[in-house]
Amino acid sequence: MGSIADQRERNLSEPMASHMNRYEDIRWQQRYEHFDRALTLLREALARGPSALNPLEKEGVVQRFEYTLELAWKTLKDFLEASGVVLTAITPRQVIKDAYAAKILADGQTWIDMIDHRNLLSHTYDPANFEEAVEAIHARYLIALGRLHDFLGKSRRQ
Repeated sequence: MGSIADQRERNLSEPMASHMNRYEDIRWQQRYEHFDRALTLLREALARGPSALNPLEKEGVVQRFEYTLELAWKTLKDFLEASGVVLTAITPRQVIKDAYAAKILADGQTWIDMIDHRNLLSHTYDPANFEEAVEAIHARYLIALGRLHDFLGKSRRQ
């Protein structure tokens, strides 16, 4: 065990890739914790199903969905990078395509639909689209988010 200065000198002499890989490995795990909490809150909001929610509660579900999806794709990006995948572009759609190609995501179309719904809800308000999105969050998107959560949780413990 050396002094902080000795440790700093050793760290500076390590190859940059090794140092960055440790940072990326820690980063995805830290971001996973935020994703875990966001998904828990989204599940709680939909525990009684969409039909039990009033319009204000549905707006809350949509807001929780938006930040859960944001954390999901960013955690996925960090995981891919920590795994050595070189991402050609860092956009939600491209990260999802790369994760699908890596067989991390089983249903790429559901993830693309999530992004499309998020974008639609962020830029326009149409009551029919809003209701459709809340139903899709409950019926399809929670399942896909849960699968990613389980995959990353298992990877985290290894």
